[in-house]
Amino acid sequence: MSIVAGAGPAGASAGEAAHAQVDDQTAGHTTAHRSAFPAPVRTPRTLAAAGDLLRALAAPVRIAIVLQLLESDRCVHDLVDALGVAQPLISQHLRVLKSAGVVHGERQGREVVYSLVDDHLAHIVVDAVAHAEEEVR
Repeated sequence: MSIVAGAGPAGASAGEAAHAQVDDQTAGHTTAHRSAFPAPVRTPRTLAAAGDLLRALAAPVRIAIVLQLLESDRCVHDLVDALGVAQPLISQHLRVLKSAGVVHGERQGREVVYSLVDDHLAHIVVDAVAHAEEEVR
């Protein structure tokens, strides 16, 4: 399967063009494409990596973990207390998030404190949750 698309607007990076298109779409909550420019070309490797990331975020407990880590760095027992989920399950989900590059763990004494790798990942989760909440209303 081949995924082919055009280039973004002159003078704008592919990421900026895609972000502007998404901003246009989300501002009016429409599904119509407003950009006069074709979507930027993405390599199959990049698309596969994006798919892997989305799969890593696709569990409700992992979404809840990311939302907790958005507020502050946490150790496993903090996440267990906040989410009411058993420690082995939290640890398993943290392993998935860590292997996907979503979270980073740093040992502090006897505990490992987890944090988000970057804000882009938090935006994905926050936007997905906000969208889901809009659909419920």
